Amino acid sequence: MEKAIIFDIQHSSFVDGPGIRTTVFFKGCNLMCKWCHNPESWSSKPELLFYEDRCIHCGICERVCPFKLNDCNLCGQCAHYCPKEARKLCGKNYTVDEIFDEIINDKKFYDNSGGGATFSGGECMLQIDFLTEILKKCKEAGIHTAVDTAGCVPWERFERILPYTDLFLYDMKAATEEIHKQYTGVSNKLILENLARLSGKAEIFIRIPIIPTVNDSEEELGKMAEILKGIKVSKIELLPYHSMGERKFEALGKSYRKFPTPTQEDMEKHKKIFGI
Repeated sequence: MEKAIIFDIQHSSFVDGPGIRTTVFFKGCNLMCKWCHNPESWSSKPELLFYEDRCIHCGICERVCPFKLNDCNLCGQCAHYCPKEARKLCGKNYTVDEIFDEIINDKKFYDNSGGGATFSGGECMLQIDFLTEILKKCKEAGIHTAVDTAGCVPWERFERILPYTDLFLYDMKAATEEIHKQYTGVSNKLILENLARLSGKAEIFIRIPIIPTVNDSEEELGKMAEILKGIKVSKIELLPYHSMGERKFEALGKSYRKFPTPTQEDMEKHKKIFGI
């Protein structure tokens, strides 16, 4: 049976599509946004996070580690026994049936709220075989489905899941290719091409992170708004930058770049550009 590596499952989510939802986060991403709040999603392999400020130096992790902390085979023993959760093993393989069991248990909440299941990441479309299977299983059970994607995958992958996907939560980081490449590591050419092809084929919510000094100028936001005039979308969401990913970067041993936080006044001004 097909398996996927998942780094989180959130029940009772209100921010990943309409109604109450169960959101499944796939590990592995082909963008590396400088402002990412889930850097543990970048690698497609399990990782060990270490939160140094939680550590009380009790020595339990060293005692239970087969290698006495001199090496790591990601067995997870140190995380399992840590009394302060200073260590966390991120990433676990699941079968389609295991994920479906997590989703179907919340069906009464979906039915009462107009919710459903959302598949996010990382980039869930990188594990397309598994994604197709779980989407199909959800549709057969009458569960509303949403796919949260950055769209940087071959169009053929969209074609595979279109029959089983009710809603796409489509990320838009920047209109200018140079800006997109500088801050995410990839061009936005394929992303915009896929968005144009997707228009009219499925319901689309556009999600735009507002990152001051990166994409929040009137000119850049205006370019994005102009692109979206040619796209059939049901909703445009502007998401203000926050620094909640900083501790995760530190726990992974990665450097973090902070950006200014947009004010409420800024956000209201930006919304007017998109007519929302």
